[in-house]
Amino acid sequence: MNAWIIAVGSELLTPFKVDTNSLTITERLNAIGCRVRFKSVIGDDVHDLQAAIARATQTVDVVICTGGLGPTEDDVTREAVAGALGLTLSEDPSIVEAIRARFERRGLTMSVNNRRQAMVPRGAVVIENTRGTAPGLWLESAGAAIAVLPGPSREMLPMLEFVIEQYLRPRAQGARLSRRVVKVTGRPESEVDAICGPVYTPWAQAPLPIETTILAALGQIELHLTAVGSDDVAASRALDAAVAALQSVLGPSVYSIDGQPLEAVVGDLLKAAGKTVAVAESCSGGLLSSRLTDVPGSSAYFNRGAVCYSNAAKMDWLGVPGAVIEAHGAVSEPVARAMASGVRAAAGADAGIGVTGIAGPDGGTDEKPVGTVAIAVCLGDDEQVRTFRFVGPRDMVKFQSAQAAMNMLRLMLLASATPGLH
Repeated sequence: MNAWIIAVGSELLTPFKVDTNSLTITERLNAIGCRVRFKSVIGDDVHDLQAAIARATQTVDVVICTGGLGPTEDDVTREAVAGALGLTLSEDPSIVEAIRARFERRGLTMSVNNRRQAMVPRGAVVIENTRGTAPGLWLESAGAAIAVLPGPSREMLPMLEFVIEQYLRPRAQGARLSRRVVKVTGRPESEVDAICGPVYTPWAQAPLPIETTILAALGQIELHLTAVGSDDVAASRALDAAVAALQSVLGPSVYSIDGQPLEAVVGDLLKAAGKTVAVAESCSGGLLSSRLTDVPGSSAYFNRGAVCYSNAAKMDWLGVPGAVIEAHGAVSEPVARAMASGVRAAAGADAGIGVTGIAGPDGGTDEKPVGTVAIAVCLGDDEQVRTFRFVGPRDMVKFQSAQAAMNMLRLMLLASATPGLH
């Protein structure tokens, strides 16, 4: 079963209002094995909306519209649905009385324009709204089903649950959508796809098909694996095997298969090894420390963090030799190495991380352009240092710096726990 979600409202086409209903609807549809194939945001234009609904009903099994059921002239969803399906609208007296009673219970008088909310397309099933004045609608036409729900989430949610349990779950015939997410860092999207493509391409033709989607996020790549079937055990086994196959070809680039963020994964590795970490940051401005301490229980392994932005701070707080800064510049591998070893020594920690770079938008040179970041990690007798060239605005450079630093520590912890791992 495939679905198309249509969010209605011109306000959703501005920077000031975000469509969150579609996320909730998608989650609930996925839970009964219904794939959301399309999402649309349509303004308060009856012709645009009518065209979108008409196309949707010809394309998918289920159309969910949310919004545009208010009492004002720009609330045109009822008219658009009727027009798309070639149906007439007529006033339902019982809805008028229900709205009038709701106003009277609050000591108010119903406005004339509220009668618009009582207009119902011929043949539609009216869905009661227990939290507002706009009833929902359920219609079936030419093999497609349409649910028309209010925009306010507190009104929409109980009506959505009713539609799912009353109409959609029986149509799903016990189907469920199962998903796994494989998180990868340290590799670009194109490389991940080149490595994984030959592995996952045959899955689409398997007895239990698995759909694979690659998503590029800041500092990481996510592979979403989706299977739809009535047998949860079979789907789980198929997805577990698929995840294992991706781990086999990607190796330690895979940092999470259970939804954990990188900082939580690093924290678990530190706890398992009984190690502590101290952090010295320049261009990341404390973001690395913040992310590491976002994890509950991080006090078990996070010792301290120092933001040493100026050269003087690097020398005074971390013991970075002035001669090293003079010879190599503040943004350099020798300085990053000195920062990492300096903060580790000061803290008496097992691991030290040093981050120094040029976050931008100014300060870059031909030799060291904006986005140049040197990161050093020392763990026991092991010491690694790398120079990265990150792209994007200042906040993106800072995030990628923190991500890369944590990943370097993660790989070193894995290597120390598994000799021979590369």
